[in-house]
Amino acid sequence: MAAVGEILDNWSRQGIRRVRFELPDMHGTSRSKIVPIDHAAGYAERGLNMYGGASVLDTRSDVVGGTLYNEEVGYGDQLLFPDPDTAAVVPWTEAAGRFICDARWYDGTTLEATPRAVFRRVLERCRSLGFEPMMGSEFEFYLLDAETREQLFSGYHIFNTVRNTWVPTIERIVDLMPRIGVAVITANCEYGGSQWEINFDPGRALAGPDNAFTFKNGVKEIAKQDGYIATFMSKPFTGQSGNGCHTHMSLVEAKSGKNAFGDPDDPEGLSDLGRRFIAGLLRYSKAIDALLAPTVNCLRRRRRHTFSPTNISWGFEDRSALLRVKGGSAESKHVEDRAPTAMSNPYLVGAAMLAAGLKGIEEGTPPPPPSKPGQPAEEDPALDPLPTSLEDSLAELESEPMTKEFFGEEFISAYTAMRRYELSRYYDHVTDWETEEYLELF
Repeated sequence: MAAVGEILDNWSRQGIRRVRFELPDMHGTSRSKIVPIDHAAGYAERGLNMYGGASVLDTRSDVVGGTLYNEEVGYGDQLLFPDPDTAAVVPWTEAAGRFICDARWYDGTTLEATPRAVFRRVLERCRSLGFEPMMGSEFEFYLLDAETREQLFSGYHIFNTVRNTWVPTIERIVDLMPRIGVAVITANCEYGGSQWEINFDPGRALAGPDNAFTFKNGVKEIAKQDGYIATFMSKPFTGQSGNGCHTHMSLVEAKSGKNAFGDPDDPEGLSDLGRRFIAGLLRYSKAIDALLAPTVNCLRRRRRHTFSPTNISWGFEDRSALLRVKGGSAESKHVEDRAPTAMSNPYLVGAAMLAAGLKGIEEGTPPPPPSKPGQPAEEDPALDPLPTSLEDSLAELESEPMTKEFFGEEFISAYTAMRRYELSRYYDHVTDWETEEYLELF
């Protein structure tokens, strides 16, 4: 509280008038309350009340039974407590600061299914082994006209200089993000018309998913201010590029900060520990897939020859593989998981990758051979395919005994109940394709 109080005092002197208390929900969306700064210290000390089921609402914000935080607790409130490490002035709005918060019940117990708590659980496991994760997220998104929901331009123009800055919104994002602590390193238009990718520095420990959460929600706010919709929907348009979120991870030694994945004496510069981490990611790839590709729309992106992985594979600089080992030197060696979509929650992606990789280190089994130059992994028919339906990936999440150790039973129960409710709504919906295909003929 002392740190939070000092931050609030400084903000008040700077003219900050409002404070956001933000809670990342299951989808990586910011659920928040705005508090006048004069009341923020009191709420920070005793906790800011918010409906306890906010983090387990489905994508339509439906209240879903069986998610543990609704009827099971009488639809009671949770309390939000700000993390001082996340304090930041919000540069795209006037006189506002923000904290990312952790959630507790009134008796002080943690809501263990909340995504930040899930990541903390795995982070503590990592620290107990003497490491901390470095995590970076590469989001792709489309900008659309807010009224028509149409693309701002069509065609394929990746890296086209004129398209890179087609609207000032892109430059605003690049300029404003560093002021909230998200250090942008590159920005460019992507393959699809009106699609962009903006990348930022990786973060250590909780800073990795916190920065990704800040970036994604900030892009949507900035775009709305300028009259656009920024959509991270995995496959917003039939026949056009999907939105991915390639997620990069390495482990650093907690004391020295040295990259544990690098080995200058190895021909590929990859350490034995790094290889075992990869083996764990491969071994548990199906079990964690429902967190990396969490919706039915995410799986529409999973097609060969689209730079989206379709099988359980790895390789050095192989863009078709599930896991792509990157880094030109031992010091920069890391793993890029290409399965996460832009709709994924960075806390859950980070927790899933880290938990699976740590288990691989513990089990000590080396990975199978990587793909070979000139032989993309996606072309190998012998490799096991990734799930192609959310029902299958949810079943894998539930049936793998290790996932309860990874994420906790509370999370598994809440998450699968929420996602299955979404699926039931999807299955009940009559699509335009069905109407066009069957209505007149039959």
